[in-house]
Amino acid sequence: MNQIYYVGYDAIHPDNFIYDVPEGFHNFLLIITTTPALFHIGETVSEYPAHTCILYPPGCPIWYGAAGRTYGNHWLRFASDESFVTNFPQLAMPFLISDPEYCHNLFQLITWETSQVVVSQLLRILFGKLSDDLLNAHNTRHDHELLALRRRILAAPQLSWNISTMANDLHISAGYLQLLYKQKFQISCMDDVINFRLFKARDLLTYTTQSIAEIAEQCGYSNTEHFCRQFRKNMGFSPGQYRKYKQEKNRGNEKELPNGSP
Repeated sequence: MNQIYYVGYDAIHPDNFIYDVPEGFHNFLLIITTTPALFHIGETVSEYPAHTCILYPPGCPIWYGAAGRTYGNHWLRFASDESFVTNFPQLAMPFLISDPEYCHNLFQLITWETSQVVVSQLLRILFGKLSDDLLNAHNTRHDHELLALRRRILAAPQLSWNISTMANDLHISAGYLQLLYKQKFQISCMDDVINFRLFKARDLLTYTTQSIAEIAEQCGYSNTEHFCRQFRKNMGFSPGQYRKYKQEKNRGNEKELPNGSP
C-alpha cells in the first residue's frame, strides 16, 4: 500500500535555500534535483550535479539545499510498505538518474492522478527506473578516467591530492567526482588516498630502515604526529609497533600485534 502526502515537480527556490529536518519524517522523502545541489552525507556537505536522486527513509536526518545558485527539484513525501520501496538498494545516499525527462513526466502524472491504484502503478514504474539507474551507475562514460585516476593515486599517493584538482583533471565538478568515485570503488577519493599512503608506509616500515619521520614525508605527510595518528587510527597500532612486529616475524619470533592483525 502506498499513501502520498505531498508531491510536487519543478519546484524553484532561491540561492540561499536550505532544507534541514534533523529528526527526519515518519515517512519517505524522495528528491530529484533539477539543478546542482548540496547534500549533507555523513560528516560532510558536498555539491552534487543536477539530476541527482536521493531517498530518505523514515526517521533519517535530512539536509540539502542550494549550491550558491537557484535550486530546483521534484519531491515526494509518502508512506509505503511495498518491497520496491522498503527494499530499495540505497537509502540516504545520492545517485545520478539517466533520464531526467522520463522521471519528470512520472512526477507530473503522480501529481495529477487521483486514483490510488494508478498512483501506486506510477510509483512502481518510477522506482523500477531508479533501481535500474542505481544498479547501472558504475557503467558511466567516466569509467576509463576514474580507473586511470586511481592508478595515478596508487603510483604516487604522496602527492598533494585534493578533490578540486582531481575533478578539474576529469573536467567535472567536485561533487560529481565524489559521487562517481564512491559508486565505482565503494570508497571516497580522499579515503582512497589515505589508504594508499598507509599501504606505502607499511612497505617502507617493513623493507627499509628509514626513520618514521622520513617515511611520513615520503608518504605525503608534512607532520609526523599526524601520520602516526592516522596510521594508528586506520591500522589499530602505531608505526613503531608495526615495524617491531615485522622485524620479530622475519627473525622467526612472531608475536601478535596489539589488535591481533597481521
